[in-house]
Amino acid sequence: MSVKALFNIEGQVALITGGSRGLGLQIAEALGEMGCKLVITARKEGDLLEAKQHLESLGYPVLALINNLSEFDKIPELVDQVLAHYGTIDILVNNAGATWGAPAEEYPDEAWHKVMDLNVNAMFFLSREVGRRCMIPAQKGKIINVASIAGLRGTSKGVNTIAYNTSKAAAVNFTRTLASEWGKYNINVNAICPGFFPSKLANGLIEKLGDAMVARIPLGRIGGEEDLKGLAVLLASEAGRHITGQAIAVDGGSSIC
Repeated sequence: MSVKALFNIEGQVALITGGSRGLGLQIAEALGEMGCKLVITARKEGDLLEAKQHLESLGYPVLALINNLSEFDKIPELVDQVLAHYGTIDILVNNAGATWGAPAEEYPDEAWHKVMDLNVNAMFFLSREVGRRCMIPAQKGKIINVASIAGLRGTSKGVNTIAYNTSKAAAVNFTRTLASEWGKYNINVNAICPGFFPSKLANGLIEKLGDAMVARIPLGRIGGEEDLKGLAVLLASEAGRHITGQAIAVDGGSSIC
């Protein structure tokens, strides 16, 4: 098989949660450019419709579905909607996430549950639904979980995000464990661990740490609008068919320092 053929994902159906902005929208752009049929989900209708219009202006077919993944009982309905429209799901990108900042000793119960419900529980319930209804029967599939380098270490002094870091560490080991279980079905499960990228979740930290943050990154910059695209395409395609259970940092080298 040629290298071009290995990267060919044209016509495949990709479901991207949290696909209305930030890293999710960047991944949607990448998969759309490669010919995927896109499904993006988000809670806020305005953001979702804006993202749909943007992606369609680029010529990509898009189904946009309003969905709050923290309402777990609605996850089967979300999958129903995708299957009614496209018939299957070949690629699942678990990107939707939340964070909350507070010292551990003062961390509110509601904040802990909010972060864990979206970042861990919803990821499991949606993966399970897509796996047993689409990928396992088809004996193939690609799952990409958007974790974080925050799941690979503690936090910088003054950055109090214990639930977020814990949830992203859970995402990393969820990826490893699911890859172990579902390899027999020819399903690849991998995690992307972004460093600092402009996003709603990260912008406050970027503003707070500023030049000091950049100074600790070997490549001397934070992530840009195209820095996740190549890896997402690799992990979604047959070019990455022998990669599974991996958590790949995309952080300009900050996690090695």
